[in-house]
Amino acid sequence: MKNTALTHIHEGLGAKMLPFAGYNMPILYEGVNAEHETVRTGVGVFDVSHMGEFLLTGPNALALIQKVTSNDASTLTIGKAQYSCLPNNDGGIVDDLIIYKMKEEEYLLVVNASNIDKDWNWISSHNDVGAEMKNLSDDYSLLAIQGPKAVEAMQSLTSVDLSAIPYYHFEVGTFAGIENVIISATGYTGSGGFEIYCKNDEVEHIWNKVFEAGASFGIKPIGLAARDTLRLEMGFCLYGNDINDTTSPLEAGLGWITKFTKDFTNSENLKKQKEAGVTKKLVGFEMQERAVPRQGYEIVDASGNVIGIVTSGTMSPSMTIGIGLGYVTVANSTVDSDIFIRIRKNDVPAKVVKLPFYKK
Repeated sequence: MKNTALTHIHEGLGAKMLPFAGYNMPILYEGVNAEHETVRTGVGVFDVSHMGEFLLTGPNALALIQKVTSNDASTLTIGKAQYSCLPNNDGGIVDDLIIYKMKEEEYLLVVNASNIDKDWNWISSHNDVGAEMKNLSDDYSLLAIQGPKAVEAMQSLTSVDLSAIPYYHFEVGTFAGIENVIISATGYTGSGGFEIYCKNDEVEHIWNKVFEAGASFGIKPIGLAARDTLRLEMGFCLYGNDINDTTSPLEAGLGWITKFTKDFTNSENLKKQKEAGVTKKLVGFEMQERAVPRQGYEIVDASGNVIGIVTSGTMSPSMTIGIGLGYVTVANSTVDSDIFIRIRKNDVPAKVVKLPFYKK
């Protein structure tokens, strides 16, 4: 099991550590609900250094990215990031990822920790255009500083105007005295903030400076359990739960990152699927009684017929109701549709709702 450069700090803080995607990661510090609330109302810091980073460079880097990703990376300008996915040949998804345009002919791809080797091999297998590829995953650390107070709490650490970085844009600058840090207005929580990319030997210094700067704002370390409840309240997909090798981006509601203005892996078949219409859709639902939906629970209709399956579920800390994502037949996918979640042989009523669950 791998450690991040900050594992010893998490252990020293008393974090509950568990294996996640091959890494020894902090899952909890003081508790999910308290940590969740910190990010929704203040500012918290996640160590997400387990994520993977690939650098693609050269005159054909964009051509390779265009071939393996569903979104149109040609629209990217320097300083802008883009959410996308890697379709496979069978209608499913290899992974979802973020693409950063660092310079002309230089792109940073950030992928899920559990898929680093899989994604590297997949992209490499399509690299017949001679793009230069470097796997930086073991050399770089990533901190997600998230919450409505993140800008104010972190501004003292940099001359970059944090409030001027639009969502899904980034700057490369000095942060906490360290040069060439990527300061990205991205995150997985829906509460604003930044993701900070730096080298492994720089991250402990940055972590300490971040907590010094944020002390008067009530900054706290946050574990991966709260990261999951935060992302689920926003209806953000988690690879391995809501999207995987068998779910199409169109079924998953990711048509907005599936651009048929170019050719990419399996684009012809996905285009046919769009024209014919999907048979199942990923939806958000809220429980109508006090109950917690869990991944793998069956979704049924009023007659008890199985119409789908829960892919993610939790008790929402912000709303104190059970919420979940799941695939259902198209006929049962419209907002306000009544569905039922089968929990220990009981069919508990739920309602399809418009995402996100949490409205600021």
